[in-house]
Amino acid sequence: MAEVSSSRRGDILLPLLSVLSDGIAIEAAFLFSYAFRFRTTLFTWLGFHEEIPPPFENYLLTSIVVVGVWLLLLQSRQMYRTRRNVILTDELLVIFRVVSFGMLLLMGAAFMYRQFSYSRSFVAILWATSIAFLFIGRTIINVGERALYRRGIHLQRAIILGTSPPAPEVFLRLHRHASFGFNILGYFAKESSKDEGLRNASWLGPLAAAPDFIRSHDVERVFIAVPHEEKSALMDLVHSCEGMNVEFMMVPDMLDQVTSHVHLNELEGIPFLRLKGIPFTPWGRITKRAFDLAVSSVLMLFFLPLFALIALAVKLSSRGPIFFRQQRLGLDGRLFTMHKFRSMRVDAEQQTGPVWAKEHDPRRTAIGVLLRKTSMDELPQLFDVFRGDMSLVGPRPERPFFVDQFKHLVPQYLDRHRVKAGMTGWAQVNGLRGDTSLEERIKFDLYYIENWSLAFDIKILLMTLRATMKVSEVH
Repeated sequence: MAEVSSSRRGDILLPLLSVLSDGIAIEAAFLFSYAFRFRTTLFTWLGFHEEIPPPFENYLLTSIVVVGVWLLLLQSRQMYRTRRNVILTDELLVIFRVVSFGMLLLMGAAFMYRQFSYSRSFVAILWATSIAFLFIGRTIINVGERALYRRGIHLQRAIILGTSPPAPEVFLRLHRHASFGFNILGYFAKESSKDEGLRNASWLGPLAAAPDFIRSHDVERVFIAVPHEEKSALMDLVHSCEGMNVEFMMVPDMLDQVTSHVHLNELEGIPFLRLKGIPFTPWGRITKRAFDLAVSSVLMLFFLPLFALIALAVKLSSRGPIFFRQQRLGLDGRLFTMHKFRSMRVDAEQQTGPVWAKEHDPRRTAIGVLLRKTSMDELPQLFDVFRGDMSLVGPRPERPFFVDQFKHLVPQYLDRHRVKAGMTGWAQVNGLRGDTSLEERIKFDLYYIENWSLAFDIKILLMTLRATMKVSEVH
């Protein structure tokens, strides 16, 4: 029998640890919720009617059943798959959904089984603590997993096929960040690439030599980045790897990125591939707008004291208005007025005309340096979201002057205007902000538009919060 590789053992061990962690977390949530509700005086102090503590044995027996059912629910959402580079915000969203659905099942079962009923306050505490404990357990496993990868333990052997534009980016990101869990052995292509991004990667030979290398080096992951003219050779290669325990992953180029949400429609027996559709259904528009209204209202109230402090600091730091107003293009290419806290001198573009802001822009005011580093200058856009000119999440809006230039230089640039502009976006949370590649930014914007969901918006907002906190720690 062939020896199981270290990485494959890790791919078995980590999901098992996840199952164990989740089971302990759910049981701990039950025990904590029971003790917090019935063994403390907090609820009596808050004026709640004191309930007679139900027998602990009833709750304990129920918890054992709930652990099994909820683990099955988590498994149904593929939470125990082979891990590698798990995004914690994704896991938090899945945990929220599973626990919420699990609580509905629990309350339904309690309603049917009338001999025993749960305290309503206990149910509320259990819902919150289950989400918290499950996420804490997942976070601990994620931190431990990345620590193993950084030490070179359980790394998955991988190769790259082709040298099309995505290939250098794949190598650089995975090679520089060992915590992703991959050991890139090199790449296969017609000839050695002169691309600077692949200069530290080993050229392993032409595509035809890949199957023998995969077999002899126990390669477990293959990243495909071949140009369209080599797709036929690629299919021959994939067929040559039949029977091998290897996973192939296509790295999308710009065309694939845009058409990543392909659907098959049929009209009168004729199949059609839908390459581009309307971003939002009517219900999707309603959901997104309701979410924007609710969150922007809460955040404006929450940040009201901070608004007052920033306004005072802006006024005292330099002459001029507190707010900076500028015309931007939004949904359907319509003009709207975007608001920011002023972070530059009032005559910033008097000599130069419209120019992009730089990282160390000399036109910034003293308070403007801090505002731009922490993105607090963007907070007044919550008002633009509340008015409906913007959304919390979407492509960042641009000035008409630059839109007129970019629409001739960047393919599908104007497709960004199919949705409302956003305070933050998929491109921004992936590090594409300021003076970065415009083409790459458009790829991410278009991916967001074609793959929108409310869960996707929440994920981006959580990633934005995490990025903002990191910047605050640095500065």
